[in-house]
Amino acid sequence: MSEDPLVEQLAGKTSLEEVRKIAKECVRCPLSETRTNVVFGEGDPHARIMFVGEAPGEQEDIKGRPFVGRAGRFLDHMLRVAGLERSVVYISNVVKCRPPNNRNPRKTEIEKCNPYLQKQIQLINPRIICILGNVALKTLLGKTPPISELRGKPIEREGIIYFPTFHPAAALYRPAAKTEMEKDMAALRELLEKMGIVA
Repeated sequence: MSEDPLVEQLAGKTSLEEVRKIAKECVRCPLSETRTNVVFGEGDPHARIMFVGEAPGEQEDIKGRPFVGRAGRFLDHMLRVAGLERSVVYISNVVKCRPPNNRNPRKTEIEKCNPYLQKQIQLINPRIICILGNVALKTLLGKTPPISELRGKPIEREGIIYFPTFHPAAALYRPAAKTEMEKDMAALRELLEKMGIVA
C-alpha cells in the first residue's frame, strides 16, 4: 500500500506553524467546501498535556479557534478544576473543519484529517492526552469500550498517558455529565500533581 502523500509531505516538518500552513490549504475531504476557517489548534507547542476534541462547531469555524463557544467556556472551567490554564496546554480536534450542522465527522473525514493530528502529537510530544468524547477516543485508541466506561481512568500506550472524559458539549445537554466531568478533572489534577506537571 502506498504512503499517504500528506504523511510524506508532513514528514520533514519540524514546527506546528509549518503544519498549520499546509492544513489551511487542505481540500482532502468535502468539509473543505463548507468551512469558513480551518481550526488547526492552539496553545503551548511544548505542552505536557494536550486536549483532543471532536470537531469545530459554528463559533470555532467563524473564529478559527478551538473551543470558543459554549462548550469552550465549559472546557475553560474544566481546565481550572484540573489546575490548568489554556496557556499551558494544547487544544485541538480530530478534524480541523466544521461538519455541516455540527454532525459527527464521518469515518473518511477522520481518516483524511488524521495525519495532521498525528503530526501535532509527534511535534508537541505531550506526556498526557486528555480525550474529550467518543469520537476522539475511537480515533486515538481504536476500538474500545465507550467513554462512559473508560472516563477518568488513565490508559498508558507507547509512553503517552491517555485520559478519557466526556466532551464538554455533553455537559451542556446532560447535567449529570457535568458532575462526572468535574470528578474526572479533579482526578486529572491529582495525576498531574503526582507527575509534577501542576503544583
